[in-house]
Amino acid sequence: MQTVHTKVAINYHVRPDAVVSVFRDLGNEPRDRIIVPSVQEAVKAVTAKFTAEELISRRSEVRDNIVAALKERITRHGLIVDEFSIINFNFSRTFNDAIEAKTTADQLKMKAERDLQRIDVEGRQKISRARAEADSLALQRAQVMPELLRLRENENQAKAIEKWDGKLPTMMSASAPLPFIGAPSAK
Repeated sequence: MQTVHTKVAINYHVRPDAVVSVFRDLGNEPRDRIIVPSVQEAVKAVTAKFTAEELISRRSEVRDNIVAALKERITRHGLIVDEFSIINFNFSRTFNDAIEAKTTADQLKMKAERDLQRIDVEGRQKISRARAEADSLALQRAQVMPELLRLRENENQAKAIEKWDGKLPTMMSASAPLPFIGAPSAK
């Protein structure tokens, strides 16, 4: 059970047709004899139907229920409720600490969920960048590979020329490549 201290404000007036009876029966103190006890009863009766958290989250409903209970109690005494406000609900320090801890935990949970979403988005961005880089490298390789093969072929021919002793083979198989033979250039 949670102890709740409730601070309220009420504005009321005496019904014009009941002024004589109110002052005859209650004197100059309708506040002390009717209003204060009625407010206390109505507040206790209504707030007992709600949990501490609901008092905060459903505050307007709590207020409306208190006003209805108040009107029922004081109207028969010739008084009319003009305005009623719940100024504050004060809970025990332990309860306030528990609410603060729950709020903090909820905020941390929401932050963790946002962080997880951010990390997921960043991960997908990294994957997209890696795919784009891989595609770029594949295109570069496709463009460079034929040129590289030609260069390697030229390097291999240059090495073969350096190693050649100037003698032509005396025997060749049908599948063997033809040796390069330098032909005189046309002038």
